[in-house]
Amino acid sequence: MPDALPPVRFDPARLFRQAMVVLAALALAVIAWQLTQLLLLLFAAMLVALMFNGFSGILQRRLRLPFGVALAVAVLLPLTVLIVIFGVFGNLMVEQFSTLADQLPAALRTGERWLRSSAVGREILSTVNGYAPEAGTIVGFAQSTLANVGSAASALAVVLVGGVYLAAQPQLYIGGFKALLGPGDRARADHILGNLHRSLIAWLQGQAVGMAFVAAGTAIGLSIVGLPSAVAIGLVAGLCEFVPYLGVILVSIPAVAIGFSMGPQAGIGTIIALVVVQQLQGNVVTPMAQGRIGDLPPALTIFSLIAAGSLAGPIGVVLAVPLTVVAMVLVKAMAGLDQPAPAPTETKSLPEPGTGASA
Repeated sequence: MPDALPPVRFDPARLFRQAMVVLAALALAVIAWQLTQLLLLLFAAMLVALMFNGFSGILQRRLRLPFGVALAVAVLLPLTVLIVIFGVFGNLMVEQFSTLADQLPAALRTGERWLRSSAVGREILSTVNGYAPEAGTIVGFAQSTLANVGSAASALAVVLVGGVYLAAQPQLYIGGFKALLGPGDRARADHILGNLHRSLIAWLQGQAVGMAFVAAGTAIGLSIVGLPSAVAIGLVAGLCEFVPYLGVILVSIPAVAIGFSMGPQAGIGTIIALVVVQQLQGNVVTPMAQGRIGDLPPALTIFSLIAAGSLAGPIGVVLAVPLTVVAMVLVKAMAGLDQPAPAPTETKSLPEPGTGASA
């Protein structure tokens, strides 16, 4: 007869500690859920800090500048360039956006006449008119949009200031995080943080190149077609490219509507120009800029946008793709599949104040 198992000893103190750990974990989960917007702003500030660090690292190596001077230039130079560009071309941009706004009603009227010329089109119009919002709904939407613009401006200011502080002393915050870990876990944390840094930098590089290509390519293509406000549409297309797929839809609808308002050839030419730019950007430019590190499967990108938008709203949509990059790195780390990736061009390690290390 096998030996009987020893009786299980009931330890109230051990049970109490386990219960407290579970309650603390639940409390932290609830707090994190309540502070979702704040955590997303912190993540956005970290992305901004990576941008500033990368630029300051290039300045340190190329110009042999001290860290503080390089960081100041990395922060002030892009802001100055943006101010100069919008100052010099401000009147042109306002004129083109005004032209764009003037063209949209005519394009909608042309489309409506075209739809009324067929039975199927009339059915579509009746269906659309049934779902048309009332005036009060439109006013409420406009008021909420203005409020969101104000909130977005405040959030942008917080992100920029936070990004500057994080970029100025990255080792202070990283060292504080690692101090919470045991000595045996710090090497593993360094490895994971290094992979996160390389992956996010690769994604940021690809996004920057892709946005610039989309802005220039869209403006040139629509100018060749003969569309008015081509520069304005190109600028909006480049900015919207930060959010994959959604930005394309937001730009394509008004551009195609304006094209068809000028005639079938202009409408078809607009579609061809937008498709060519997007295909080149998605299949050639961005993969070459990002490499394998920052490249994401299209299906994963689409569902991450939907999930982040459902959970966190507009800011979740904007940060969905970089959050997915982070999630992929962490999942690989937990599965033991993470391998040190080659550092992207001009990006090797986090900088330390007063040294020549790059971001």
